[in-house]
Amino acid sequence: MKLSNATLAHLPAEVQRPSYDRTRVRAGIVHFGVGGFHRAHQAMYLDALMNQGEALDWGIRGMGVMPADARMRDVLTASDGLYTLVVKYPDGRRDVRVIGSIVDYVYAPDDPAAAVEHLADPAVRIVSLTITEGGYNFHQVTGEFDLAGPAVAADLTHPERPGTVFGLVVAALRLRRERGIVPFTVMSCDNVQGNGTMARRGFTAYARALDPGLADWMDARVAFPNSMVDRITPATTDGDRADIAQRYGVVDEWPVTCEDFTQWVLEDAFTAGRPPYEQAGIQIVADVEPYELMKLRLLNASHQGLCYFAHLAGYRAVHDAVNDPLISRFLLRYMDDEATATLAPVPGVDLEAYKRRLIERFSNAHVADTVARLCADSSDRIPKWLMPVVRENLAAGRPVELSAAIVASWARYAEGVDEAGAPIEVADRLAGRVGAAARRYGEDPAAFIRDRELFGEVADDPRFREPYEAALRLLHERGARETLAALVGARA
Repeated sequence: MKLSNATLAHLPAEVQRPSYDRTRVRAGIVHFGVGGFHRAHQAMYLDALMNQGEALDWGIRGMGVMPADARMRDVLTASDGLYTLVVKYPDGRRDVRVIGSIVDYVYAPDDPAAAVEHLADPAVRIVSLTITEGGYNFHQVTGEFDLAGPAVAADLTHPERPGTVFGLVVAALRLRRERGIVPFTVMSCDNVQGNGTMARRGFTAYARALDPGLADWMDARVAFPNSMVDRITPATTDGDRADIAQRYGVVDEWPVTCEDFTQWVLEDAFTAGRPPYEQAGIQIVADVEPYELMKLRLLNASHQGLCYFAHLAGYRAVHDAVNDPLISRFLLRYMDDEATATLAPVPGVDLEAYKRRLIERFSNAHVADTVARLCADSSDRIPKWLMPVVRENLAAGRPVELSAAIVASWARYAEGVDEAGAPIEVADRLAGRVGAAARRYGEDPAAFIRDRELFGEVADDPRFREPYEAALRLLHERGARETLAALVGARA
């Protein structure tokens, strides 16, 4: 049976379902970037609150702006906003539940003016974001908001027909100011350091180019809380759809699978109220930074430390790669010897236990995370997750050899050919540029790291350049496994 409001009562007993009356749920949040992670994380937490009888006026209205978002609109509209979330434990157990916190979905290109009105609705008090690391439109090195990009430039020229998240949100805030409506909070849930601070800079920079007075009002009146979010959520596959249909008799066009671990640390800074998030296990804190740096520099940077070496060594599943002792030892060495030194104490967290738990999480075979997912969008990820570790360690005179080796493994991967001579499909917005630089290895071993937009000045520093070149030479001459063995002092 197809998942919908009409079929909820007929689901098998092992599938949990909303215990609340969905007809009473009203949209109080508009979310940009409704994908697997948002549905395994923020929407799941709200559903948990609603099952406690709370937050029924904080339902989610999804909003899409990208061409690919049209499919999410169609799928969620057909299922009345419902979807299946399958939580997979390392021992093979599962929790299966239908999430009901998404009330509808708006595809902004269908009617931009109507989308702005949805955002301007006084009932909407939070606009949340999972628009990916690259979605904030900042130059990788200068940190300046890019006003010249075609999409943003078009919005500035025709602000009455916004097509970007910046144009839509700022147009709605302008309407709310004109109508005397309290502004909403803009809540970033993306994997970038200081995500709320970055969102403030981006949205106000766009507004300042349009109307400096509006930008000043936003700076004074709109809250942009920082947050740290964590849950490994692989992309949905046809196998996931077939598995749910076979096990539970449910036809769900876009279910979500995820690991059992989840964490959300959120700054308590809101313009117009918030759901009682703490009742769902969310950590509400005054300062998110220690938590976010822990996660970005240990979990996210370790994903990059894993994925290129793993692909070159022939692994395609993350759990298979981490079960290789060379890879797991390398990741722990990176975390222990380089990343941890850049972290302040994290309240309530045992960092040693956290690092070991990361290896266990990566090893969860039932999650079936893919190496390809971790390798994607590297030009957005490495500069934000790994290079801050490099810069802080260089400034403090600490070692950077393992971080340099991670960058070298990306360069070798970006060449687009693996160790057996087979092509690598590099999924990156800068694939052409980084690939061309990587393939210049023979004439200039440091060509890849001379891209200052991605790496800044590190190519000029022999403390980074020399271990980078040494690791890249080993990768070319002896392959990924022997390079890892040399780095951790083991046998391949």
